[in-house]
Amino acid sequence: MIDDRGVLEPWLDRDRKSSIRHPMPVDRAMIEAGPVVRRGRHGKRADAPRRMALGEAHLRLRALVVATLSGSAAALLAAVLFEATASQAVEIDPGGQVAMMPPVGPHWVFVPDRLLQTSFIFDGDSAEMLGAIASPGLLVAKLPPVARTRNEIYSVDVDYDRGVRGKRTDYVTIYDARSLDVVAYVDLPDPVSESNTSQHHVALLDGERFLIAFSQFPDGVGVVVDLEARAVVARAPIAGCAGVYATGPRSFATLCGDGTTVQVGLTEEGQVASAERSAGFFDVVADPVSMAGVRSGSTWHYVSFRGDVHSVDYASAKPVATGPWSLVSAAEKEGGWRPGGLQPHTLHVATNRLFVLMHEGEPGSHKDASPEIWVFDVEAGSRLDRFEVPNLGVEFLGPMFGLAPDSFGRTVLGWLVPNEGAHAIVVSQDAEPLLFTRSHDYGVVGVLDADTGEHLRTIGQAGFAGPTLGVP
Repeated sequence: MIDDRGVLEPWLDRDRKSSIRHPMPVDRAMIEAGPVVRRGRHGKRADAPRRMALGEAHLRLRALVVATLSGSAAALLAAVLFEATASQAVEIDPGGQVAMMPPVGPHWVFVPDRLLQTSFIFDGDSAEMLGAIASPGLLVAKLPPVARTRNEIYSVDVDYDRGVRGKRTDYVTIYDARSLDVVAYVDLPDPVSESNTSQHHVALLDGERFLIAFSQFPDGVGVVVDLEARAVVARAPIAGCAGVYATGPRSFATLCGDGTTVQVGLTEEGQVASAERSAGFFDVVADPVSMAGVRSGSTWHYVSFRGDVHSVDYASAKPVATGPWSLVSAAEKEGGWRPGGLQPHTLHVATNRLFVLMHEGEPGSHKDASPEIWVFDVEAGSRLDRFEVPNLGVEFLGPMFGLAPDSFGRTVLGWLVPNEGAHAIVVSQDAEPLLFTRSHDYGVVGVLDADTGEHLRTIGQAGFAGPTLGVP
């Protein structure tokens, strides 16, 4: 509760001797901040909570944490809280204004949020939020492709005519990348597929004319959208396969349930011209590959649950698989080291460096968070470096308690909150790359120097929960 003095009184059990009774000062401006303008499906203004409005939820969580601790843990946390500084004044932007986005930058990062059904856009250099794209009706927002030639962003969305039920409409929303205004819609004839991460369910082909949307039901197709004509032009049958991966201006690939991959070729107008299947290259039962493939030119690299890297060349109509090579030595494999996470690997194309989230686990732990990032030279098939994932739990909770990054209180919090690692990573593709890390459980994104692994900064208040990250 916030009293007349602008003080948040924690919800404590007054009968418990270990209750902490210190009121928590808050900046009332954070709680009373007005709405920010967003654009919805019909191009109308819609009031949505401002980023700083998350402060109220954070303060409530702060009070709840204090209220539930007891004994020595409560005493230690009390000492930490005494060190916390008073809330800083927050500059409030005038309401009812729509700012223009800067040009698409190399250090932009998309942060989809499962609960808010929104993809936030942040600047990795300043850690500031630039904008947000709503993705209603989805289990998790699909990473939106960006077309630099037309300065557009594409979001594959779902609507129901009775809220969360009724007739379903699947469509592509086309945004102006500067204003984030909706400029067009393209309705899809098939329901788009969804999964826990929805990775590679949408692909923007080279040349940026055609977009492919993966639909698994009722019969499995890749829906071909001509973005210049703003129309669906074909349905490419890919039954028994999953995911869509761009391989050229008029071709895409998909992974299949028999351990093969199929490449679909299109005509100049986007009609299906060919479909060629590779030989089998992975065992879907003994050691399946993750759908989180990474691309370098005509080659896609797929990493298996055990840590084998399978490379497939799509330069010719029929895909050709090579390898595999292993991320782990015999001793590391014996020790249980394996990839883990929901988006566990990313590739810096110019230097051919593969970054992989790694953990010690048992078979079936391939979705678990990982505390380390291993760096590999793909061409040599050898490891170059090992980075530690920053403690994202501390990065999330520290600001709630007003603890400065280098303070003793932040150190104490690190003793109390174990480093559970990250679920997702993605690297920017410029000459000075940033490596972004994320835990599904915390609304922050760690920003690392991709060359050294140094933790440069943290993007705070990045939603609540989500499994993926994306760069343009």
